[in-house]
Amino acid sequence: MSRYYRWSWVCLLPALLLGGCASGSIYNTAITNLTPARLPRNAENLYLIEAHWRSNQQSIRKDSFKAYVKVGAEFYPMRPSPMLANRWETLLPVPAGQNVVHYQFKFDYLVNAVPEIKPDSKLSAPQVLEIVNP
Repeated sequence: MSRYYRWSWVCLLPALLLGGCASGSIYNTAITNLTPARLPRNAENLYLIEAHWRSNQQSIRKDSFKAYVKVGAEFYPMRPSPMLANRWETLLPVPAGQNVVHYQFKFDYLVNAVPEIKPDSKLSAPQVLEIVNP
């Protein structure tokens, strides 16, 4: 019995290792929300939304990024933050009577691939912003 048990592990180990490599991504990409969960209401009804992008995927064409804040079906373009690497920002308009905004970050980019460059994108987890009266 112990001999059978040992051989079953010897046979099972390569399958587990190969299965783990095939099912998992070798790329680590993260979109981090830098916006506070609550912001005080302001007279302009514009709120600074910020995100940080990080990826170890070497095939991404760095000059091809386009970032957006997605609210419902609307997309608001983001721009790179001045003097900060991999940080993006935009001023998001929120109607005066609205107290909660559900949004996501979307990053579109190009990837060097064979035989040609391909488009790709990442969408963040859902985010919530609460607008509070001062």
